[in-house]
Amino acid sequence: MPDAGPSFTVKLAETEAELRAAQRLRYDVFVRELGGGGEMVDHDAGLEKDRFDPYFDHMLAYDDATGEVVGVYRLLPGERAMELGQFYSEDEYDLTVLKQSGRKLLELGRSCLHRDYRGGTAMYHLWNGLAGYVNERKIEVLFGVASFHGIDVQELAQPLSMLHHNHLAPPDLRVRAQPDVFQSMDLVAPDVLDRRAAMVQVPALIKAYLRLGGFVGEGAFIDHAFNTTDVCLILDTERMNERQRRIYGGT
Repeated sequence: MPDAGPSFTVKLAETEAELRAAQRLRYDVFVRELGGGGEMVDHDAGLEKDRFDPYFDHMLAYDDATGEVVGVYRLLPGERAMELGQFYSEDEYDLTVLKQSGRKLLELGRSCLHRDYRGGTAMYHLWNGLAGYVNERKIEVLFGVASFHGIDVQELAQPLSMLHHNHLAPPDLRVRAQPDVFQSMDLVAPDVLDRRAAMVQVPALIKAYLRLGGFVGEGAFIDHAFNTTDVCLILDTERMNERQRRIYGGT
């Protein structure tokens, strides 16, 4: 019989050990691989963690063959952000337009895959789990920061400009980078934009959101601690067409 490839189980972390498994993978990717840091990073134990972790749900993808966590997603429903007093990305983005919309919000973050599982079906299974979570809780708008590696804006001028010109959120969803950290994404005029070259530089996660009809907020944020340039992605489930819904729902 042909090899069907790895199989995965996706679930929410329920124990301290499962949360540590998520933080361990995040350390491997964000600290070891990408050179990030943060005040609560535990280098001795190899855990990437922060003060927001206790409030988030942590979605884990396990490789059934090894029992190892190979993918994670961090999820914060709007009502829990109210308890916390803020969304994680509010330090970077003014989310007033979303918070005043009266719609059910979900913040996504810290998405990563073990390097051996990139380009395979693990991300598909995480998306499928996320779709189930969203449907169960009747979430209407998903958002969160996603990152380009590096902080040289000129090197990223083409992809940032392409996102600004072609995928800027409509006014009712258009969050904006906080004034004191606002980095313009309008760096290359539309008539000299090389869309193909720009898309080559766009990380896979951002491309996935664009395929689903996602938008970007206005302005980027330079995250020196994580050595990244962040954009805010917004996905309105009501604006998705049927094809996009099928992709998102994993069919």
